[in-house]
Order: sequence, then C-alpha cells, then structure tokens
Amino acid sequence: MSLLQRVTLAVATGFGLGYAPVASGTFGTLAGVPLALALARWHTQWGWQAAAAAALTLLAVPVCGAAERHFGSKDDGRIVADEWMLFPICLIGLPVLEHWRVLLPLGFVVARLCDIVKPPPARRLERLRGGVGIVIDDLCASLYALVLNHLLWRALLAVENHCTGRFNWL
Repeated sequence: MSLLQRVTLAVATGFGLGYAPVASGTFGTLAGVPLALALARWHTQWGWQAAAAAALTLLAVPVCGAAERHFGSKDDGRIVADEWMLFPICLIGLPVLEHWRVLLPLGFVVARLCDIVKPPPARRLERLRGGVGIVIDDLCASLYALVLNHLLWRALLAVENHCTGRFNWL
C-alpha cells in the first residue's frame, strides 16, 4: 500500500476512531470537535467558516470513495471521514470560541442525532454511489443540525436573559 493510500485510509477512518467496535460514527465524529474549534480560531466570520466547511466536504468525497473501494463494501462503518470532516458545518456562525463549553457538546449531540435520524431527503441521498453517496447524506444531516443548533443557541440565550433580567437581541 502506498503512502498516499495509507494517509487516505487514516483520514477516512478518523485516524483509527472508525475501528471502534460500536458506534463508530459517534467515535469518528470526535475527531471533528478539535477541527471545528481550530476552524473557529482560524476565522470567526461565518462566510470563511462556510468556505472551509465546503472545502472539507469536497475533500471528504474522494477520501470516502477511496476507502469504500479499499474495504469493498458500501459505506463501510469504518469510514467516518464524512462524520468528522463535516462536523464543523454544524457550528458555522455560532460563537464557538467564547462558548465552547456549551456549543461543542450541543453541536456534537445534535449532529449525531441528525445523522442517526437522517431527516428527509438525507436517507434517500445515501443511496448514491461512491464517495458522493457516503458524504451527501451527512451534508444534509449537518445542515439540519446547523439550523437546530442556531435555534437551540437562541433559545438558551433567551432563557439566560430571562433568568438574569437582561434582554438582548442578537
């Protein structure tokens, strides 16, 4: 196996997290947490975060496709690049640096729920072949998670403002 193939496989399996005997997608998503934090540190403007997330999504397609060919089965459970490389999408535009103790766990849980439930049309999209089929359902689920995370963040702020007597529209 060439160096490029070994690196691709390492990335596809979340640097080994995809080999977890249970809940490999959940373990694989853990690799996305420091990635999301690094992207938030890199740039706080949502446009740059979206561009970086789009680049990661496009990169995940050939990585997942190569891993699928290597393992010889459609969307093999060991392939988790789609989970961890797309996790930052779930946090675009949120103040991750200032509120990482709340937003990273919230984003993680919501991302996992959306990936597991696969709201329409995500479930149907995963039928596509190759790396596109592996990644596109996670892209759809990540976009749902992004909307939910923004709504939940706004709700948490409203509760905090109500409890502290402050009222602050963002």
